Amino acid sequence: MTSNHVLVIGGSSGIGLALAELLLADNFAVTIAGRSRQRLAAAHRRLPRLHTHRVDIADEGQVQELLEAVVPVQHIVVTAADATNAVAPIRELTIANARALIDTKLLGPWLVAKYAADSLGAGSTLTFTSGFSAYRPGPGASMTAAVNGALEALARALALELAPTRVNAVSPGWTDTPMWDTIAGEHRAQRLSEMAARLPVGRVGQPEDTASAILALIRNDHITGTLLHVDGGQRLV
Repeated sequence: MTSNHVLVIGGSSGIGLALAELLLADNFAVTIAGRSRQRLAAAHRRLPRLHTHRVDIADEGQVQELLEAVVPVQHIVVTAADATNAVAPIRELTIANARALIDTKLLGPWLVAKYAADSLGAGSTLTFTSGFSAYRPGPGASMTAAVNGALEALARALALELAPTRVNAVSPGWTDTPMWDTIAGEHRAQRLSEMAARLPVGRVGQPEDTASAILALIRNDHITGTLLHVDGGQRLV
């Protein structure tokens, strides 16, 4: 790998794949990692310069193996999360679905930091992906709000513990990603249009919006322990 190697965990679709595309255009070497072999293969067909690695971020052994396999690596971005079934009224949310979110979106990034700590250093970055529900939770978002808030706290703590590695987080708002196919099905376009009408910017986010914010955090060597909102003003409405 080159001296500008970036690992994107959760990079086979959505924000992670958009980031991989931006990074490749900027002459970074990029490895994407995720659970789905099919999505990894599809991403490689779309972007042949990508390196791919299968990983379940909730599995400590697999995370350790991944971090050992990709060194040297200068920047790590985590966009992975199993949140599809984690939005539900608290009376209906199962402990299994709650734990799936915690394992992938909070403990997963913690595991990444644990096993990347020795290979990162000055000039390196670690970036997590939080979400607007930490600030504007709605009914059924108790667990996503809690996990997003905890992830942001983790980033601040690691910015001190892992210094001089810079650790930050981004917080997307409503974003047009493949996840909405599962959430809204045939009503996807209508749901996103209704959301866009409520935002000060007049549109929901695209994966490239958050990807470009992450790239800005990678490039700016005077930002650490910071949360960058990419929500189109969603916290305000």
